[in-house]
Amino acid sequence: MDWQTSEDTVPSAPVTEADARLLLGRPPATGAWRDGDPVGERHFAAFGSFRTEGGRELPAYRLAYETWGELNTARDNAVLVLHALTGDSHVRGPAGPGHPTTGWWDDIVGPGAPIDTDRWFVVAPNMLGGCQGSTGPASIGPDGYEWASRFPYLTIRDQVAAQVRLADALGIDVWAGVIGGSMGGMHALEWAVGLPDRVERVGILSAPPVNTADQIALNSVQLEAIRIDPRFQGGEYYDAADGDGPNRGLALARRMALLNYRSPTELNQRFQRSWQSGVSPLGHGGRFAVESYLDFHGNKFTRRFDANSYITLVEAMNSHDVGRDRGGIDDALARVTATALVLGIDSDRLFPIDGQHRIARGIRHTLDGDRSVVLASDFGHDGFLIETHAVGTHVRRLLEG
Repeated sequence: MDWQTSEDTVPSAPVTEADARLLLGRPPATGAWRDGDPVGERHFAAFGSFRTEGGRELPAYRLAYETWGELNTARDNAVLVLHALTGDSHVRGPAGPGHPTTGWWDDIVGPGAPIDTDRWFVVAPNMLGGCQGSTGPASIGPDGYEWASRFPYLTIRDQVAAQVRLADALGIDVWAGVIGGSMGGMHALEWAVGLPDRVERVGILSAPPVNTADQIALNSVQLEAIRIDPRFQGGEYYDAADGDGPNRGLALARRMALLNYRSPTELNQRFQRSWQSGVSPLGHGGRFAVESYLDFHGNKFTRRFDANSYITLVEAMNSHDVGRDRGGIDDALARVTATALVLGIDSDRLFPIDGQHRIARGIRHTLDGDRSVVLASDFGHDGFLIETHAVGTHVRRLLEG
């Protein structure tokens, strides 16, 4: 549950006048990628009917994905990279038509990088329910209208089931590695527990074994911020003109989320009590710099994401419980046969390190015994995206083992 784009994962900084000018236009009702938009580097895989855990049915769906490297003749060099809540398939590569930002893990994936595309065939799908090419609430349903509020509730297991079909379509029976962070780490863990015979190595970064009551509570206020925006209209906002969509609610949800992704240390060091301008915030109408920072990133987010997708994906995160219907967390983790890298950030207040330690204790074959790797970082949860040298060192250990 993190920024997941290179522009947003850089260390926090005050908002400049040039930054503010980027957001002068009115935001669209949805920032979703839509049919007819530039495809960029995306591929698409289409599938037939899909029945969710909750009993709802999609008559058909598609996944957008990107690839790097070449699949060898033995088909045993494939690595699945799974993005976080608001990420997408654009793991590496420049911004351009269809891709408003550069790749979110450019330093980790590429020729000679920790996930070396000269050796590995890397696949990165946009998850089911997302808004960057895969079927989600902003997609057109069989009646010619957006799914909107009719889109079914999804679980983490539903999203992994959709990814299994993609692996089958690509002819990949066993992944040499499945690696993900945050929500992507939930998917990676679910792959290793639910389909142990199809995963040789698994990298679980900054993800918990179960979404706790505290985490669900933090999510609930974000979702309510979207739903109480009058322009949300119960999810039926796709015909709204620019500026008339649920932008304020979505931006507020994003501002709330950012406070979970970064650490107090970073925010205090970066901003202290500085003002955004020469106008005092002490009763004279000015603002503290950290307030403007949150506003800027919240408003920028509305230009690349969809409010209904945000709700769908956050609710899927809330479903995460690797031990559900499996005898509990410990019995579920005992199913994992893959060699595992489990990594957490010491300042992560969204998914604290004790969750990663519990995963490490329960998996038989980990790189570091019954303790998670703990990275020291001032960047909080987003450290797994920002501390690329340290993270890359451990990912390389996993894949070279």
